[in-house]
Amino acid sequence: MNRALQWKFIVGFILVFIAGGITGAFLGGLYARHLFFEFHHPALIGARMKERLRTELNLTPEQVAKISPIIDKTAAQLQTVRQDTGRRVHEVITEAHQEMAANLTAEQRQKLQQIEERHRRWRYGRWPRQTTTQSSPAP
Repeated sequence: MNRALQWKFIVGFILVFIAGGITGAFLGGLYARHLFFEFHHPALIGARMKERLRTELNLTPEQVAKISPIIDKTAAQLQTVRQDTGRRVHEVITEAHQEMAANLTAEQRQKLQQIEERHRRWRYGRWPRQTTTQSSPAP
């Protein structure tokens, strides 16, 4: 095997390796997006519960029809708990920021407000807001 052919094999191997890495990164990113954002979407909890119970318990269609209202009610209750918990967490953090603001300079209070706004955009930008009231802490 001559030297030029060896280099062609090496370059080809490197290109295939890079292409595999790019493909793996792309597919891994899609899977991670599904796993962390779409799969954990709160509105889908009832459907996931039904599907998991159907497959793990080998439920018949009649059994699925009978337990569906129970699962729907449970999913609605869990959504309410989730909303209440989120609202309570927000209130605690808002109160802490208000207390901290008394000890901060004007520039630091402005930066704290920017942090709060960035969090609000990140949190409420992904899914539609569940509640209609959103209070912002006073500096």
